[in-house]
Amino acid sequence: MTFSEQLSAASSPTRPVALITGVGRSVGIGAGIARRMAASGWDVAFTYWTPYDRRMEWGAEPGAAASIADELASAGARTAAIEADLTDPDAPARIFDEAEERLGGQVTALILSHAESVDSGLLDTTVEAFDRHFAVNARATWLLIREYGLRFRGGREDAPGAGSYGTGADAPADAPGHATAGPVPHSAPRPPTGRIVALTSDHTVGNLPYGASKGALDRITLAAAHELAHLGVTANVVNPGPVDTGWMTDDLRASLVRGTPLGRLGTPRDTAHLVDFLCSPEGQWINGQLLKSNGGAAS
Repeated sequence: MTFSEQLSAASSPTRPVALITGVGRSVGIGAGIARRMAASGWDVAFTYWTPYDRRMEWGAEPGAAASIADELASAGARTAAIEADLTDPDAPARIFDEAEERLGGQVTALILSHAESVDSGLLDTTVEAFDRHFAVNARATWLLIREYGLRFRGGREDAPGAGSYGTGADAPADAPGHATAGPVPHSAPRPPTGRIVALTSDHTVGNLPYGASKGALDRITLAAAHELAHLGVTANVVNPGPVDTGWMTDDLRASLVRGTPLGRLGTPRDTAHLVDFLCSPEGQWINGQLLKSNGGAAS
């Protein structure tokens, strides 16, 4: 049994579960979000796909999934690292099955930080690359959100399964997904407790399939804010802006810093703080929004 598995087995089963996609590198945004959620009282299932990192310029990080899982376990979280190829349309159901089985509860927060991103423009993008970007960034997003919606039971008082873990009187008073603002009138719906947060980008020029497929991700996620409202679920999109996770050249880094009023680039921690807030009871009124967390950088 690994260190993270030992700590996971000893952790309290009352923490809500967050499923975070795209946690393949310790310096990535997904890993930053996972750390923040674990520190805020969530158990964390996360996905990664080593073959993608292996074909990118930064290369695969040996042992990253196990190392990240150990960090999360040290923060008190039960963890489940799940390797998954999101070009496979059957992957989302398997991911949820494994997350629920290993962490022993339904997924309360779905955080989508996965991406296929290979630069190419209007004239040199291949059909294969275009289709692969849409399979990962758009289709997998839809299938993951759909799977979440089919399984989530909780949230508003009039929703199916109201009163199940994370939503009703049997939920821990200090659970991150549980609001305790005093008595709620019988006729009033409970505060929403389900959360969907997806990360996007508006970088399309010279990066056509990535930007276009992320645009589709935006629309899919924002539709969930309306179509899943009856379940007590909020859905938002976050654009982190330029975040340096090791892929920038020195010239690009300097140019982006000059274009940011706060005089620096974003960090995974910046994005993680916003995602953490959106998933908290205090973030329940933010819904159906595309939020920029970029220090004022020009689009």
